[in-house]
Amino acid sequence: MKKIKLSPSALACDFSNAGVQIKAATDGGAEYLHLDVMDGIFVPNISFGQPVVKSLSKCCDLVSDVHLMITEPIRYIDDFVKAGADIITVHVEACEDVRATLEKIRECGVKAGISLKPKTDVSEIVPYLDICDLVLVMSVEPGFGGQRFMADMMPKCEFLRDYAKQNGLDYEISVDGGVSAENARLCVESGANVLVAGSSVLGKENIKEAAEKLLIAARG
Repeated sequence: MKKIKLSPSALACDFSNAGVQIKAATDGGAEYLHLDVMDGIFVPNISFGQPVVKSLSKCCDLVSDVHLMITEPIRYIDDFVKAGADIITVHVEACEDVRATLEKIRECGVKAGISLKPKTDVSEIVPYLDICDLVLVMSVEPGFGGQRFMADMMPKCEFLRDYAKQNGLDYEISVDGGVSAENARLCVESGANVLVAGSSVLGKENIKEAAEKLLIAARG
């Protein structure tokens, strides 16, 4: 079984105090930092771009887990690699040529991830799993934080776990959206090992304690 990893979502930060908050999450056991980039076109919201990714990547030792919720992300792969991304995840729905986009990410020397919206069938990403280092299952509609966790997305994780075993693949499975101490164990039991958590960690008064609590719950 893969190591369970916490990836706090920077969207939940108070950006005037981001360094301190991310340090607290790190002290609580976080290993990744999830960075949601939104363009207001692919999803109905705008977040931040390369300069913020660069700043946040420099202020901590966490793996920069960059989630591009943007149309035709292949245009910006080089820029996000230069900004410090360690993993770049793109949406199957946002790419004209999904394989070329994933290959571009890997050619740049970083890990490639693929994601899908809740209404997209998991079969849509199967043709690309052979070149993925991470698969991100959205358990909310992408674009806004603080939404309710969609437990009916867990069969996607189960399928991805089983598919990897059957085909000798070694990608990580990540869940993003409404993840908390209350459902973290369900995510892990369904096959996920990377838990993206926003308001349930960085939105709490005691971030270190919230991170520790989520990881303890995830590990059972």
